[in-house]
Amino acid sequence: MASGRTRRRANAGAEPRGEPARRASGESGKIQSLKRASSILDAVARRPEGVSLAQISAEVGLRNSTAFHLIQTLVNLGFLTQLAESRRYRIGIRLFTLAAGALDETALLSLATPILERLSAETGQASHLAVRARHDIVVIARTAASGLLQLAGHPGATRPAHATAIGKMLLSAMPPQEFERLLETLPLPAFTPKTLTDRQSLREEIAVIRATGIAHDNCELDADVRCIAVPVYDFAGRCAAAMGLSGPVWRLTPEAVEEKARLLRAAAAELSAQLGAGAAGQKEPALDR
Repeated sequence: MASGRTRRRANAGAEPRGEPARRASGESGKIQSLKRASSILDAVARRPEGVSLAQISAEVGLRNSTAFHLIQTLVNLGFLTQLAESRRYRIGIRLFTLAAGALDETALLSLATPILERLSAETGQASHLAVRARHDIVVIARTAASGLLQLAGHPGATRPAHATAIGKMLLSAMPPQEFERLLETLPLPAFTPKTLTDRQSLREEIAVIRATGIAHDNCELDADVRCIAVPVYDFAGRCAAAMGLSGPVWRLTPEAVEEKARLLRAAAAELSAQLGAGAAGQKEPALDR
């Protein structure tokens, strides 16, 4: 029979009793949480108009309290977003930007790319499509300008919201109360002498953009580059993205902007129609309600 000392040496370094079971239980719990989160995302994705906590709980078979904690985690991570007025949940922009960064076959990208390519060919300017991810503007598709001059940038790049036409257009599409909350924490660094760096000036410009349906970057991010942007709408009349043109100041002159803006609006309307937007949705700017 082994002595007590021998048994102690044999057990040295061994896991405490029950540790494998506890570890397995913890891993199983994590897997279960992932499955539940996936079910919640599926339930929300099926209702683009938004879905309530009670509806999600009933559909995925969870108690309200359990569903609430999982949903709040998904909101904090940007996978879900909550509408301020109705308190309903919708898919967050982070899911789209992750997919756009990993795939080139998403519906929006596949629809937008030929339109952007044609727009660049018609205007001689770089064209791009962008969405908002909290404070940042994410370029999800871009086609280069014709000619030798090429502007820096690539799909997946981020841009400051306050200093770009695409950024200001996406800010203007936010519900006013949500925009005001974001404005409180939005960084406003200066990139050129023309960058808007105070909140009131940005607020006033956003009001103009809402009224006109077009945003301008007049050498605010780059002293040698001018940009314009317009909204792209989805089937529900929401601003799904911003489409923009950018070019060097000697090519995209103020006189040239009017003609380029007409072509840009036509391209955005074409993409909006392919996303299911009705003709009425293109007549005036629509807020992302």
